Amino acid sequence: MRLSVLDLVPVRADQTSADALAATVALAQTADRLGFTRYWVAEHHNMPAVGATSPPVVLAYLAAQTARVRLGSGGVMLPNHAPLAVAEQFALLEAAAPGRIDLGIGRAPGSDPVTSWALRGPAGRDDRDIENFPDYLDDVAALMSRDGAAVQLRTGDYRLRATPAAVGVPRLWLLGSSMYSARLAAAKGLPYVFAHHFSGQGTEEALAYYRENFTPSAVCVEPTTFLTVNAVVADTRDEALALILPNLQLMARLRTGEPLGPVALVEDAADAELPVAQQQIVESGLRRAVVGAPAEAAEQVRALAEKFAVDEVMISPVASAHRGVDPATAPGRERTCDLLAKELL
Repeated sequence: MRLSVLDLVPVRADQTSADALAATVALAQTADRLGFTRYWVAEHHNMPAVGATSPPVVLAYLAAQTARVRLGSGGVMLPNHAPLAVAEQFALLEAAAPGRIDLGIGRAPGSDPVTSWALRGPAGRDDRDIENFPDYLDDVAALMSRDGAAVQLRTGDYRLRATPAAVGVPRLWLLGSSMYSARLAAAKGLPYVFAHHFSGQGTEEALAYYRENFTPSAVCVEPTTFLTVNAVVADTRDEALALILPNLQLMARLRTGEPLGPVALVEDAADAELPVAQQQIVESGLRRAVVGAPAEAAEQVRALAEKFAVDEVMISPVASAHRGVDPATAPGRERTCDLLAKELL
């Protein structure tokens, strides 16, 4: 089995942004050393608990401090960006770290409507960018290719290419958590990742549709897929439960529209009293996460891989920390990777 990591660069209540980035570097180096296949970073905006706002910037930072693990976006939210800008950023990353770059692309805005409006700027970009997502996806692929993309002008074709031209091309992946993304990935012949960690709903249906309706392409000749899952592994199940609770409470606040802060420390989460609706969200998130001591957590990962017929699982190590831990570290996140690697790699 292959294991990979999804990192949102979480920011705890005891951390500055610099601390969170330092912890992410250490986690990426741990994944690199342990033999994880990929290390992806997400794109979210205007969220105090998330430090991953610009995947290409974080990936460039990590490429300089790792040696072999594939680095990628999980993902770039394409409606927020011009296709040429994305193509050039990832062509540059591929030139800097040849053969190690994945470009995972998603359709969601990665934030609230006001922040999305601000990201797209005052020049007239709007929700048509979401409607045009399939075309933008084609544009990014074409712009990164050797031949580039043709722009029709009255004077003839004008050729656009992502520069500087890399020897290779970043591996393109489509990300999603719905049937829309499964249909689009199948139709375009793209590798596909289902965000099981985010919703946990419809995973089996989406992956089955993708496999059954896949159309081979120049990018991918056969269905290629894996899924993501939140994970916390510790020496005991009780410790793993304590470490994951802050993340689960944060997601409960997000889903019920409450103001968000940074990720709570373990002691503060243990003392928190949640409304019934939020507690139900916590319990639902716990049921679909990988949580426990090493042997039971590894069995949960194997069961996920078998149920959804994938040979790679991407874990999002979401452990918080106890009060008094060095803010520039994330020992629970590193320990999750270390313990799973010993069981599965």
